[in-house]
Amino acid sequence: MTTYGLLIFDQVEELDFAGPWEVFTASSRLRGDVDTAVLVAETPDVVRCAKGLRVLPDHTVHDHPALDVLLVPGGYGARVIQPHNPVVTEWIAGTAATAAWTTGVCTGAFLLHAAGVARGRRVATHWKYEDDLERLGEVTVVRDARYVVSGNLVTSQGVSAGIDSALWLVGALHGRDHARAVRRVIQYDPAPPYLADEPLTVPGTAGSGWE
Repeated sequence: MTTYGLLIFDQVEELDFAGPWEVFTASSRLRGDVDTAVLVAETPDVVRCAKGLRVLPDHTVHDHPALDVLLVPGGYGARVIQPHNPVVTEWIAGTAATAAWTTGVCTGAFLLHAAGVARGRRVATHWKYEDDLERLGEVTVVRDARYVVSGNLVTSQGVSAGIDSALWLVGALHGRDHARAVRRVIQYDPAPPYLADEPLTVPGTAGSGWE
């Protein structure tokens, strides 16, 4: 049994946690509903996300079950609000110390850095904020991969890249064939209808990774 804990907070980017949530819960369904995914917040209050979606957490940072996987998403609340909430960053540090895996999506890397979890590691984040993260020091920012595996820390580029890293993670936990089955169930086969005007600005392609 695997228990996934996904942190949420005010101004969190919706797909940063909802994309991996879909992967983790689809994985559990294929395994006979033996796994658990929970949303964790500082308080039990409704969380208003970056685009206005309102979400109710399952647990607070004080009353959640033991987590095998900790996911830290990004968003305005992760990259801009400074200094970071010490209640949250201390919880991230403590939880990451006991979890088998910690994963960050997009600018969740900033929270992981503030918590000390990302320091000394190779990390990925949204292309727009790579320089900002690098300026914080004590991390090696990888700019040419959708996701990066550094020990038991998995970080990914922006938004949709969190789905890639979540698929890699369920493969690491339960096998590559299982991850391929999850990908098929959620019909994740990206084929963007339009290419970026400046494709080099957003490096990487769906399904690419670096470890």
